[in-house]
Amino acid sequence: MYAIVNIQSLQFRVETDHKVRVPLIDGNAGDQLTFDEVLLLNDGAQTTIGAPRVAGAAVTAEIVGHGLADKVHVFKKKKRQNYRRNRGHRQAFTEIRITGITA
Repeated sequence: MYAIVNIQSLQFRVETDHKVRVPLIDGNAGDQLTFDEVLLLNDGAQTTIGAPRVAGAAVTAEIVGHGLADKVHVFKKKKRQNYRRNRGHRQAFTEIRITGITA
């Protein structure tokens, strides 16, 4: 069974007991979350597509931890001007484990 769920304006394909990295969510490790914005639900035999959401469906998850993604380097340069800028950015994320999908 899998579902496509909308979490903070991003769509994720989730299955039970899978870990997913989502944008930073307030909460501590071990906290339970419920996402009711399920866009598609597949139970193995039948696929239900929401218009725009599947009624009565929800995904429950548990926060595993928080972290920072790998560094992205942004390098700007203007030729012959001795202008060089090197910036880095690390996006914060929350890792969640899907504990259940209910229809």
